[in-house]
Amino acid sequence: MKRTTAITVSLLSILCVACGPKNKQNSIDLQAITASVSATDSIYPVYAQGFEVKYLPNHVRLVDLRDPQNESSNTFHYALVPRGTKPERIPSDYTVIETPVRSVICMTSLQLSNFIKLEACDKVVGITSTRHLFNKEMNERLKSGKTAKIGIEGNFDNEVIMSVNPDVIFISPFKRGGYDTMREIGILLVPHLGYKEMTPLGQAEWIKFIGLFIGQEKEANEKFAAIEKHYNDLKQLAADVKKRPVVFSGEIRGGNWYAVGGKSFLAELFRDAGADYFLKDDSRSGGVTLDFETVYSQAESADYWRIVNSYDGTFSYDALKSLDPRYADFRAFRDKGVIYCNMREQPFYESMPMEPEIVLEDLIHAFHPDLLPDYQPKYYARLQ
Repeated sequence: MKRTTAITVSLLSILCVACGPKNKQNSIDLQAITASVSATDSIYPVYAQGFEVKYLPNHVRLVDLRDPQNESSNTFHYALVPRGTKPERIPSDYTVIETPVRSVICMTSLQLSNFIKLEACDKVVGITSTRHLFNKEMNERLKSGKTAKIGIEGNFDNEVIMSVNPDVIFISPFKRGGYDTMREIGILLVPHLGYKEMTPLGQAEWIKFIGLFIGQEKEANEKFAAIEKHYNDLKQLAADVKKRPVVFSGEIRGGNWYAVGGKSFLAELFRDAGADYFLKDDSRSGGVTLDFETVYSQAESADYWRIVNSYDGTFSYDALKSLDPRYADFRAFRDKGVIYCNMREQPFYESMPMEPEIVLEDLIHAFHPDLLPDYQPKYYARLQ
């Protein structure tokens, strides 16, 4: 859907709410809504499927969250109210949050990437794993004690969490969890479902979600607009390639080959980069577990092989073969078609979610080097 069309739909849906039946609890002033939706700092997700925003008078925002991969999943409701004001006409099933929030805990690198992009690391007072954390400011905050490590998912340190006392903890409710004891602390838990988005721009658009909470809607809109334009320009560049190579992904771990389905975020990236994912006809959007024989039967003749790992040392074709001699039987191995990212050397998790346009540029350069002859890749490069 084009941006203008999506915004029009959002406006119409709001106006329909305004024109519908009124009651004492939830009556809405049409003139106030019109003023709000025309403001430059209003948020309207275009690609993200996991959150929606409706505006009430006095800059009250109703935010609805749901799993973008499951339309029948539970919906979470929040009313964001300007700090220091008295909320009015808010539906009873919405949890009220004063904004801008002053401090947060991030449970994932994807959440942290939103704050890094908005230059709002000062709001982050707690994070989970610091493995592969490259950001200089966040490392300095950890060293100085301004940001604390709160443990890992399923084994959180509630004493540390209480000591940093954030306004909000952003969680991933469909992962392993461990949030029951955190709820007892009384700190507000808010789902961040960007990791469930099935498109690169949809995932990156969650910067707007964070912008809503920390009072940086305008900055979030501007930064996403730049990402969107660059990404779509590159997508158009690769749209008419004459030959679309086939690419597969993953490695054998613990006897299983872990890949993702044909409706996934990664499959979309490959498609936009002018390539065909080896499971492009698969209807799944999440992870897929396969055995080696199944992968080999479908990917033996594929042109490229995408690998992301944290190899300790210099990764090479010899190193790859040492992991499993059968790897050498793939055409992508024989023809030096491995596209590789080492997470020990690149800020893959903390930066990549907010740089889908850079990832796309890397992949186009790998698949179609003639389209970007002078480009220097950042995350993915052909393995030497």
